[in-house]
Amino acid sequence: MQPTAFTLDPRTCVCALSAAFALAGVAGAARAAESWPVRPVRWIVPFPAGGPVDLIARPVAQRLGEAWGQPVVLDFRPGGGSMIGSEAVARAAPDGYTMLATVAQHAINPAIHARMPYDTVRDFTPVVQVASSPFMLVVNPALPVRNVRELLATARARPGQLTYASAGAGSLNHLAGEMLRTVGKVDIVHVPYKGGAPAVTDVVGGHVAFMFSNIVGVASQVKAGRLRPLAVTTAARSPLLPDLPTMAESGVPGFDAESWAGVLGPAGLPRAVVERTAREIDRLLRLPELRDALRAQGAEAAGGTPEQFGARITADLARWAKVARESGARAD
Repeated sequence: MQPTAFTLDPRTCVCALSAAFALAGVAGAARAAESWPVRPVRWIVPFPAGGPVDLIARPVAQRLGEAWGQPVVLDFRPGGGSMIGSEAVARAAPDGYTMLATVAQHAINPAIHARMPYDTVRDFTPVVQVASSPFMLVVNPALPVRNVRELLATARARPGQLTYASAGAGSLNHLAGEMLRTVGKVDIVHVPYKGGAPAVTDVVGGHVAFMFSNIVGVASQVKAGRLRPLAVTTAARSPLLPDLPTMAESGVPGFDAESWAGVLGPAGLPRAVVERTAREIDRLLRLPELRDALRAQGAEAAGGTPEQFGARITADLARWAKVARESGARAD
C-alpha cells in the first residue's frame, strides 16, 4: 500500500508561523518585564522642581533607584495644570521606563477642563499611591472666628463678602473652597492667585479672609500666630495634626478634600512592572526614615496595591466631578 502524500497548505504554514512569532513576542516581553529595569527609569513630574511633588517624589525615587541598582530620574514638565507632563506619559511606550509622579490634580482636571489631551482613566495604569496629604483651613486672625461653625455663621451674615484664596482656578484649594460653598450653603468669593505662596501672603496680610492650604505652605505662619487653623479637610483626623478637628466634625458633613501623591504608567504597562514597582515602593514606605521625610513635607506614607490606588482615583474623579457640576467651577 502506497503511503499517502502529505502536502502543507501554504495558508496553514503562514498562520502557524504567525502564531509562533506572536508567542515568541509575548514570551520575550514577559522576560523583558521580569528583568526590568536594565537602564535608568524616568519619572515625569508635571510640576516645577522644588515644589511639593518634587519634595515627596525625590526621596522615594532615590531609595527606589538604590534598591534596583538603576537610577530613577525626575524629569520636570510643568504647565497646563499638570497636563503637559501627564500627556507625555500617556503617549510614552508602556515599557516601564517612563512613569508619572503626580498628585490629586490628576483626578481634578477632567472635572474642570472642557477638553483634555488624554483620557485620565483609559490612558494610564495606576501603580501605587505614595502619600496622602491633608489640607488645612486657615483664616486671618483679624477675622473674629474660632471654628468652622463661626466661619459659616459669619459668611451667612455677610453674603458675598468673605473671600477665600487659592493657588489658581482649578486647583485643589479652589475646589475645596467650592465644596465649602456648596455643602455649607454659603456665599463666598474665590480669589485665585498664581501659586500657593502669594495666596498665603495675602491671607496673612488680611487682603483675603481665608484659604485651604497644604500643611507645609502655612505651618510657619500658623506657628507664628499670623494664621489661625480651624480644621483639616480629611474625612478622619490627620495623624499630622491630631488635635485639629475635621470639617465634618466642625459642621460640614461629608466634606473630604485630601490630596495624594502617586505613581502611574502609560496604559498597557506590563503587569510584572506594575507589581514590582508597587511592591518595592510599599516596602520602602515602611522605612522610618522615609516616613519621617514625608511627614516633614506634610504628608503621610501610603503604599498599598495598584487596585487600591486605582479605586482611589476613581473615587476622586466622581467627587470632583460632583463639586464642579454643583458649583460651576472651571479652570478658566
